[in-house]
Amino acid sequence: MAEDQSFVQELGDQGDNFSRWYTDVIRKAKLADYSPVRGSMVIRPYGYALWENMQAGLDRRFKETGHVNAYFPLLVPESLLAKEAEHVEGFAPEVAWVTHAGKEKLEERYCIRPTSEAIIGACYSKWVDSWRDLPILINQWANVMRWEKVTRLFLRTSEFLWQEGHTVHATEEEAEEETLKMLGVYQEFIETELAIPIYSGQKTEKEKFAGALRTYSVEALLRDGKALQAGTSHNLGQHFAKVFDITFQDRDGQRKFAWQTSWGVSTRLIGAIIMAHGDDSGLMLPPRVAPIQVVIVPIWRKEADKALVMEMVDRVVKILKPVCRVQADLDDNNTPGWKYNEYEMKGVPLRIEIGPRDVQNEAVMVARRIDRFKQTIPVEELAARIPFMLAEVQGMLFARALQFRDENTHEVASWDEFIDIFPLREVGQEAPEGSRKGYVWANWCGVRSCEEKIQELTKATVRNMPLDRPGPNGACVHCGAPGTERVLFARAY
Repeated sequence: MAEDQSFVQELGDQGDNFSRWYTDVIRKAKLADYSPVRGSMVIRPYGYALWENMQAGLDRRFKETGHVNAYFPLLVPESLLAKEAEHVEGFAPEVAWVTHAGKEKLEERYCIRPTSEAIIGACYSKWVDSWRDLPILINQWANVMRWEKVTRLFLRTSEFLWQEGHTVHATEEEAEEETLKMLGVYQEFIETELAIPIYSGQKTEKEKFAGALRTYSVEALLRDGKALQAGTSHNLGQHFAKVFDITFQDRDGQRKFAWQTSWGVSTRLIGAIIMAHGDDSGLMLPPRVAPIQVVIVPIWRKEADKALVMEMVDRVVKILKPVCRVQADLDDNNTPGWKYNEYEMKGVPLRIEIGPRDVQNEAVMVARRIDRFKQTIPVEELAARIPFMLAEVQGMLFARALQFRDENTHEVASWDEFIDIFPLREVGQEAPEGSRKGYVWANWCGVRSCEEKIQELTKATVRNMPLDRPGPNGACVHCGAPGTERVLFARAY
């Protein structure tokens, strides 16, 4: 086997510069890269395979809960978008406009969808006439454009991929049930498939979606101690129905406005996986969504051993293909050591090493990415043992992330305790020396101006009001007024 001394380039330390580590991992693991389009990324095949696995898991859950997929236009006429003032104001700074078709200036501008409430509302106004037409339970997989000023691969790009569900119901109770149901779908998916523990809860009035009655979110804690809004589910009330005239004749013969929801997650979930599980060696992908669950690295020194090793490699691939996503690295240009580093960088959960001695013993060496633990497994046991090991790694990743979250969740009762964790900082200042990280449980008065002041002083925001939150047990952590809510604060992406 040819020797190659150009080993995988070492990554930076997470603790030294987490942001740089994050970008380095994405590019070196070939998940994505920058593009010639301002603020937009190219999702490379390995990153897109990860997204496809995530998409499949979500799509199955949507269909199991009665939803169907459709597709709506990318372009939204300005007159249609302008019908909903609050919605327009919320997205105005991020909207990209199409003004020309070829050399001709359009009579009306079109925006590239930042979200699809307007175009879908116009369609639903034609499709809904009677209570018999309800509920409408539609999802679409699409791209959207939000002209972001500051971008970061996967977490915040001008164009990104997502799904957006848009449903219509006869009553507020049905819409609220749908909103919470889909929030639960997101939590179960993220915890089960991505191995990331989640806090599900309601957003404050300040943080809710423009035009929504209520917004709920799923929040994840990443290894740098910042929170990430991983998905949202909105009860839109009758707001958009009144704007776009979505009415139906009810069973009692009365004409009524419908109730709507919308909900979505995006490719930012890939960023969540990277930041929730990665280490100084690179990615650590949950087996349930990893593009490659098991990589096989053949090892030989003498050319005479190559044929025997390769024969066993072929045999092991055939054994494992029915039970996992397996790939054999047959490239002669790189050494086994280089390959070990490469697949650790790419976060492959299990590595199988096959050399001449393994051929003789009818057994292979299996190494876990999460802790580098190695064990020898007879070839005849692989079909049964490998799925068990993958499930074990999935559980270990979730337990590790949950322990990290719990160790970095703090209870505070006073402003001094709050700023001990989130020190006061000037605009644009990085976290001061000695800053702690994670979530803070604290009492809050429920007043928006107080919420805004806390954010201004500390850059910490109310992530959400968890559904299973305890009640307030004292005064507001900042202003001292009676606490009306016990909420989760964090600094966030």
